This record gives sequence, C-alpha cells and structure tokens, in this order.
Amino acid sequence: MTPLNKNIQVFLSLVRAGLWEHDVQLASFGKIDFNDVYRLAAEQSVVGLVAAGIEHIIDVKVPQEVALTFAGSALQLEQQNKAMNQFIGVLIEKLRAADIYALLVKGQGIAQCYERPLWRSCGDIDFFLSPDNYNKAIEYLSPLASSVGVFEVYKCHLPLTIDNWEVELHGSLRSGLWAKLDKVIDEVQSDVFYGGNVRSWINDYTQVFLPRADEDIIFVFSHILQHFFKEGVGLRQICDWCRLLWTNHDVLNVAMLESRLKRSGIMTEWKCLSALAVKYLGMPSDVLPFYSSNRKWLNKASRIMDFVLETGNFGHNREKEYYSKHSFVVYKMISLGRYSKDIIHHFSIFPKDSIKTWCSIVRTGIRAAIQQIKPSRFNDSRRTLVDSIQ
Repeated sequence: MTPLNKNIQVFLSLVRAGLWEHDVQLASFGKIDFNDVYRLAAEQSVVGLVAAGIEHIIDVKVPQEVALTFAGSALQLEQQNKAMNQFIGVLIEKLRAADIYALLVKGQGIAQCYERPLWRSCGDIDFFLSPDNYNKAIEYLSPLASSVGVFEVYKCHLPLTIDNWEVELHGSLRSGLWAKLDKVIDEVQSDVFYGGNVRSWINDYTQVFLPRADEDIIFVFSHILQHFFKEGVGLRQICDWCRLLWTNHDVLNVAMLESRLKRSGIMTEWKCLSALAVKYLGMPSDVLPFYSSNRKWLNKASRIMDFVLETGNFGHNREKEYYSKHSFVVYKMISLGRYSKDIIHHFSIFPKDSIKTWCSIVRTGIRAAIQQIKPSRFNDSRRTLVDSIQ
C-alpha cells in the first residue's frame, strides 16, 4: 500500500465533490499542482467530475488558466454527449423501424444517474440484444458500418464503426472470468429479456430501454471486475457503479443481490470495492449493501486503489503499441506476460479468483488463436453462441 501523495489526495477530494455535489476545502494541502490534478483526471476519464468539484471549492482560489482549462473540457464533454445522445436516438429509431429492439447498457444510460449527465466522459455505444434481435442487428448494421471489428465468440460481441461512432453489439455480457460468474450473468440476462426487467430513459423524444437496476448492478459490477483482472480499471467505472447504486438504492432487491453475488462468487470483490468507494470516493455507507468497515477490506481496497492509479482508465497508462508492431501470436504472448504480472499483484487481494482468472485468460487466448486461424467459422460460431444463451 503506497501512501497517496498530495496531488492525488487533492484529485480524490475534487472527484468526491463532483460525484456528490458537495463543498470541498483544499487549503490544508498548501500549494497545489493543478496541472498534475488535470493529468490524473484525464488518465481516469473523470475530467468532468473534477471540473464539477472545482466549482465546489470554498477556501482556495483556483488559478484562472486552470479554471478555464477545466471549463473548456467540460464544454467539450457536453457537446460530445449531446451529439452521442442524438446519434443513439436516431439509431434506435432506425432499428425499431426495422423491427429490431435493443437495450442500451453502460455509457449513456449510466450517465443519467449523475447530477450532470453531460459531464460524464462518454465512451462507446453498447447495445444489448436478445438472440433474435442480435442476428437481425448484425445484418442491418454491418452494411452501414465503415469498419467491422473482430467477433468474440464466447462473449457474442461485435464492434462496429458507424458515422465515426464506436458501436458495440452484445449478445451476451459474459465476463470471461470464471464459470460461476458467467452462469449467473446468463441467468440475469434471461431475466432482462424474458422477464421484462427493464427501465427507461427519455432521450429527447426517444424512449431508450435499459436493464432494470437489479440486473444492471450485476452487469456493471462484473464489467468492473473484468477490466480489473484483465487490463486495468479506472475510477470512472467505479464512480458509475456508485452513482447507479445511489440513484436506485431505494428500489434494489437486496436479498436478490446477495444471492447473485454469492452464487457468482464475487461477494469478496463486492466488499473490497465497497470499502474503496466509501474510503476514497465518499460513497454513503448506509446505502451500500454489505459494506463492512473491517480493516481487512480497507487494506485490500488500498491495494486496489494503487492499481487503479497505476493503470488508468482501461489501461490508459500502459503502452499498447505492441498490438500493431507484432504478429498475432507474439502480441498474445506479450499480453499473457502482462496479465500474469497483474495476477501476481491481484493474488494478494483475491487469491482464488486470481488463479481462476489466469486459467480463463489462457483458455480465451487459445480460443482467439483458433478463431484467427479459422475465420470462416464466424457465422457458425456466432449462431452457436446465440442459440446457447436463449
């Protein structure tokens, strides 16, 4: 556990202020390097939150150039989010006209849980579809795409670029971490599509459907774990989880949540991330199910925070040029070495799950290599998985 330096402490104070719209005092920190604070905000994709936090400083005058930099970034975020929201509305209407129905997951749906949705850093557009809708969406959207990425068989995931927007089609939200977790995710997916467990967001004039909060919590949290174990997770994802919990805490089925966490084997991870959310992000502990102030969880939370700050959002701080420099087999070997190093770190936090994850990563790498060798199996593999999750 590395002691947090002054600039990181200031950064986290501003994140908390922006996340909960609370006043913040910074005078006790003395001279602050706001350029370093901006760097940290950019690495973690929370510039908008920090910009909101700066508006809540009550005892320190922020240098004008710093205030203008954050204000300019916040304005850019607003413009990006408005453009993305408009695109989502148009695309969903087009899909419905073609008798294709999709849910929006992560991203702009989670943004609606924030006090300032347009100040959340936007990423990809993630559509979640039932098996029949998934196949129809691929057939309808592929001709509209300027590029079509590599299809992931196990996760039933296909990335597209449409009008310069990154659109991801998900026929499953499996994590690829371990079997018990993905079995529960499949069950939750079934509850969404066949149990009608959805909520909605009115995006201008378009009704956009999202998973119900009880199900979305599982999807969002398992996605955090997926990135934590595999490439690096950022504060933005953890802040998303906090805001989703906060906004929906009065309607959550806590007994159902407990059952799902235990059956999927992620209650330990939940307790650790809960400790991190309370200690570093100011999450109110009284609305956080299963939170414990036991020192064991706080110590683990500190080690997780070290990793979050080291890697940045989605591994922002890590060199990734080797993907384009080397052949498929070579970069897969480099990735395996990097994953293995991370797993050694994670072993001190989650011993059993780290080992399970490493084994899963090896299996996934082998599957990807086979898929690369036999790309002609794309359509058959896609339909096999789609059929398997009905």
